[in-house]
Amino acid sequence: MSEVWKTKYGTRRVRFDPPTLKEAIAAARGLTGELHQQAEIAASLMDLPVEEARAELLKTAPPRNSAEIVTSSGREGATRTVLVERKSSRRRAAETGAVRPLSAKRLDPRAI
Repeated sequence: MSEVWKTKYGTRRVRFDPPTLKEAIAAARGLTGELHQQAEIAASLMDLPVEEARAELLKTAPPRNSAEIVTSSGREGATRTVLVERKSSRRRAAETGAVRPLSAKRLDPRAI
């Protein structure tokens, strides 16, 4: 869909893309943490039945809160914003035994 305006510089076109259900769900997640309320908000934004919005909401995975924004004022009038991100440890796979140990042949350089 597009809309056309006539201006003194000529015709101008603006493209209009209606929002998707996934975008409505993302907006609802930003407003509340309860699934039932998120489904109601997303359904009201898209003019859909609540059951359809709830089904799509349950299909999508909840976002991981791996980033935290910290704001502090160090000096007068100066505000610093720091973004703290959490990275998962790589040692978790080795502790569970998911990684198999190297054999003695692979460690011996003469075996190659």
